[in-house]
Amino acid sequence: MDETEFWELIDATREAAGGDPEEQADLLVERLCRLDPERVLDFARHFEARFRRAFTWDLWAAAWVLLDGASDDVFDSFRCWLIGQGREVYEGAVHDPDALAGLLDDFDEEIDGDGEELGYAADEAYEQLTGVVAPELGLGPAPAEPQGTPLDLEDDRALAERLPRLWERFGA
Repeated sequence: MDETEFWELIDATREAAGGDPEEQADLLVERLCRLDPERVLDFARHFEARFRRAFTWDLWAAAWVLLDGASDDVFDSFRCWLIGQGREVYEGAVHDPDALAGLLDDFDEEIDGDGEELGYAADEAYEQLTGVVAPELGLGPAPAEPQGTPLDLEDDRALAERLPRLWERFGA
């Protein structure tokens, strides 16, 4: 599976789910189960690589602003959700997290921002196809700390300075 196929699966399932991340995860498992196990692992590698790439202080700050706080577990779920939003939103946010102010039409913290189930879709499909747990993906250890310049996520002034457009639109 190449990058284009990866994003096509993400986009097709998001559109079919009407933007509901839980429904998108269910649809993603269904579609992945139509593939052979190696292609499911390819999908998992693409997903994990993007999940790791989004492990930045600025994206954590964006999640904090959008969700009115974000623990490390919540930030993990947010990164999965961000991938589920498709290539344009994901790449735009990774390049410039403040751009989420213009990339998101709206944001309902009751349903948006939590894509935890998307993060498990490939594992679930692989297990359904093979009857065994998915093997290690061979990507090496995940980074222990976010990339970029750390900031105090509980400091509203620091958040507003780091992400002015996002803070203006979604901040406290």
